[in-house]
Amino acid sequence: MSTFLNAKELAELTGVRIGKDGKTREQLQAAELKRMKIPHFVNARGCPVVARAIIEGGTQQPTPQHKGWEPAFA
Repeated sequence: MSTFLNAKELAELTGVRIGKDGKTREQLQAAELKRMKIPHFVNARGCPVVARAIIEGGTQQPTPQHKGWEPAFA
C-alpha cells in the first residue's frame, strides 16, 4: 500500500475527475482539498499529494505514558 493517495482515490475524495472553466483537474482538486481543510501539498508536476495516514486517522498523537509518582524537590 502506498504512502500517498493515488489519482483515482484523490478524484473520489475530492469529487473532481476532470478540469473545467479553464482550470486543470489538479488545480480544482487542490482547491477542494483546501476547502475541506485536508492537509496536502502540490508536487513539482502540479498534482496535489495527500498522505494516506491523514485520511485513515494515523495523525493522532499517542496517549502519554504515565511515568508514575515522582517526588517534588524544592
